[in-house]
Amino acid sequence: MSQTWLISGSPGCGKTSWILKTMQGHQGKCGYLRLDGYPSKGLEQVSDSGIDKAFLKDQFPQLIDLSDSHHASRSQQGDLLTLIELPQFQAPQHAGLTDMDPRVKNQLETLQLHPDRHLHFGRDPELPNKDTLEFKKLESFSLSLNTSVWDPPSLNTFWFELVNGAYGDVYRAKGLMNLPDGRSIFFNWIVSQESSQFLPLQEISDPNGRPRSLSELVVQGKHLDCLRIQSTIDLCLLNDAVLEMHQMPLRDRQKEAIPST
Repeated sequence: MSQTWLISGSPGCGKTSWILKTMQGHQGKCGYLRLDGYPSKGLEQVSDSGIDKAFLKDQFPQLIDLSDSHHASRSQQGDLLTLIELPQFQAPQHAGLTDMDPRVKNQLETLQLHPDRHLHFGRDPELPNKDTLEFKKLESFSLSLNTSVWDPPSLNTFWFELVNGAYGDVYRAKGLMNLPDGRSIFFNWIVSQESSQFLPLQEISDPNGRPRSLSELVVQGKHLDCLRIQSTIDLCLLNDAVLEMHQMPLRDRQKEAIPST
């Protein structure tokens, strides 16, 4: 029997992690959709950068993408668990589906999705509330880094500076970062955590030019110095010549590892 759950909560509360754990514990097929949330007074939402979907797809390759109506029709398949992620600052007053935002309801109807449950972090006891924070003011910054490759030491320095206030009061930061050896690293931090999460994705690109995998950065906080963030990142990225210097030895080692016939 198919089920469709709407999972909402404030930035960094753990929506994506909980969704992944739930998928991994489900015996049947799983579908996923992330909706854009809506801003509130003084609170900016971040548009869907694709980070969450890319991370989930890497960790759960059989995941069905329900971001268009063609795939959404597959939600009618038997034993499919559909999990819809929604960034939402305020909890609905009542449990269940009665207080769903009409704008969200319209999005779902367009995609032919009809939730059976609506769970919100900080309201429903089934969900952990360790990282559920209330924000009174929140600015957002996002940056596409597709085809960009980081110098690893510079990336470590930048991330340390970012989460420790060098570019404003950062409450939430996450990103997918490409390294010259073909790895892509998921970076994740929220102010309620003691440290950042760094998770290499399973898929590794060939060390042959610039990667095609998604790479994005999302930052939320107050008094963000977006120009300094951008200019610092520009200094941390490898140009073509330096990237080739990193990748040539990797390709040579790959050739040496291939047995001769």
